Amino acid sequence: MRLYLKTGDKVIHNHCAAWGMGEVVEERHSVLAGGSCFVRIIFEDGEDRSFINDLDHQCCCYYAGIRMLRQ
Repeated sequence: MRLYLKTGDKVIHNHCAAWGMGEVVEERHSVLAGGSCFVRIIFEDGEDRSFINDLDHQCCCYYAGIRMLRQ
């Protein structure tokens, strides 16, 4: 498992600019081998959304368009 985001990271979504900037507020990791890991991101539009946070997974938030902002 290769994690992409961590709590506190600032992000944008390349395909959903209307969401605005987001911040990772929670990480969840499975304790089972082969389990999933997720991040919860709150965006400026007031919505929080969850994404898969494993770069080895084909549905990782990176491949879906989530990009970290330089801090």
